[in-house]
Amino acid sequence: MTLDQAVLGFGAVALLLTVVPGIDTTLVLRSTIVGGRRQAAAAALGITLGLFVWGAAAAVGAAALLAASEWAFRLVGLVGAAYIAYLGGRMLWRAARGDDVAAGVAGATAPPGRGRALVTGFTTNLLNPKIGVFYIATIPQFIPAGYSPLAMGLLLAAVHAALGIAWFALIVMGAGYARRWLASPRGVRIVDAVAGTALVAMGAKLALAHR
Repeated sequence: MTLDQAVLGFGAVALLLTVVPGIDTTLVLRSTIVGGRRQAAAAALGITLGLFVWGAAAAVGAAALLAASEWAFRLVGLVGAAYIAYLGGRMLWRAARGDDVAAGVAGATAPPGRGRALVTGFTTNLLNPKIGVFYIATIPQFIPAGYSPLAMGLLLAAVHAALGIAWFALIVMGAGYARRWLASPRGVRIVDAVAGTALVAMGAKLALAHR
């Protein structure tokens, strides 16, 4: 396998994973509607940084513990599921009470909001064992002989990141046009309710998968 074949082969597989709706897409969509494009970009950047961590870990074998140890896989899965459900629960709580909704809309583009969005995107991606398992299962197969595993892991993660950024850009542009109608107190509560329900459901599904 040549370097070009490795990049193109992995890119094709990663593209399928990218366009399937999931946790990352939900976070970027919600950030766009509630906080605007800059906050969504911060969330997308956090998700992208998480991909590089997973890529490096999978390439050098550090993440192989997830595949080799059932207990380690379950632990990471449960922690990730709990965190995702926590994010969803917070959204549902805000939607139910309507606390600081107007303030959130008015100040969503402030730097602290972008910082929180970046950390949330990074942590959510890092605690998602499905990304780790995907990288463990695929990256070793796309490391040509004679190439540094770490360098290849980072390169393939960069390919996945580029695909993700392009996909997130489409989401942000599309949702950005709808923000003028949805970025109202009522709209934010609806978005929080829908996104929160989706995240809680994803967290529950992930937790059940590791019982």
